[in-house]
Amino acid sequence: MFALILSEGAGGGDLSWLLYLALALFVLIVIIGYLVSRKAEKEGEKAADDLTKIEGIGPKVAEVLKAEGITTYADLIEAGVEKVNAILDAAGYQMMDAGTWIEQAKLAAKGDWDALAKLQEELKGGRRTS
Repeated sequence: MFALILSEGAGGGDLSWLLYLALALFVLIVIIGYLVSRKAEKEGEKAADDLTKIEGIGPKVAEVLKAEGITTYADLIEAGVEKVNAILDAAGYQMMDAGTWIEQAKLAAKGDWDALAKLQEELKGGRRTS
């Protein structure tokens, strides 16, 4: 269609600018669509927390938890000790105990880093030493 409009025999005027305008609008629409879809994806994602800040959770255990959908302190709190221990057992980490992890996660979720540090002074490997 544009070829007919822009051909020399279709009126004699130079309408090539119209083709460039249409192409520019198409590219602009594609870019805007891409940006909008990326924004929607980011809004749908929840930001993961660094679970290794919890005493007793190392990088390998954090990966096991992530594979089970536990990526935030809130997820850890919601899962509870029994479910987390079951996940650890299934992954071959029977020696691990999530007994204090929920308590720590509650402090971390609130951003109470001082209280978390104080609690962690009483822990070794995520377990109370006294």
